[in-house]
Amino acid sequence: MIPLVIAQYLRVPTPEAWIKSAISNADLLLIDHANCEKKAASTALSLLYRYVEKPRLLQRLSRLAREELRHFEQVARVIEERGVAYRHVSASRYAGALNKIVRSHEPQRLVDTLLVASVIEARSCERFALLADVVDEHLAGLYRSLLDSEKRHFDAYRQLALEYGDEKDVQARLDVILEEENDFITTADQEFRFHSGPTVDLDTGSKIA
Repeated sequence: MIPLVIAQYLRVPTPEAWIKSAISNADLLLIDHANCEKKAASTALSLLYRYVEKPRLLQRLSRLAREELRHFEQVARVIEERGVAYRHVSASRYAGALNKIVRSHEPQRLVDTLLVASVIEARSCERFALLADVVDEHLAGLYRSLLDSEKRHFDAYRQLALEYGDEKDVQARLDVILEEENDFITTADQEFRFHSGPTVDLDTGSKIA
């Protein structure tokens, strides 16, 4: 079940068409999921290096980075157990496009970066909950095991944004980020990825239903 706070935060649910594509692309889903866990750890580590003067941020994100790497190990183990060839796949437009919204000056840069991370973690949590209801039991167990930690990561980033930013500015920026995120999630992508929108059938130009 999707935590209510996550659904309310995201505002727009993942389209059914994406869920159907995920079922049809289970191997690719796992590979890109593993990549997402590495990127999540990298995001936390980059903030540790950039904001060394903020002890609370350092402590929370150090723990978060370790947990993201453990998640990568979990997904990599499932990939191996299922005999999937772990290969390079291109990144989706999702995270890169959201990070382009981040303001360039401080402390707004930090606030926006934390908010983008909170939205990505929230969307991941939502998709884990959705996937757990439709994939085989082996994968469902993996996704259920990640739900609580993804919500915890979402909470950590959201709380840090409120700690380092003005509440009104945080809400205004969240509105901007979510407007973009909701558009990415509901508009068509040519390639399926963990954070893609509905996938386009290149032969017909329509969303795969």
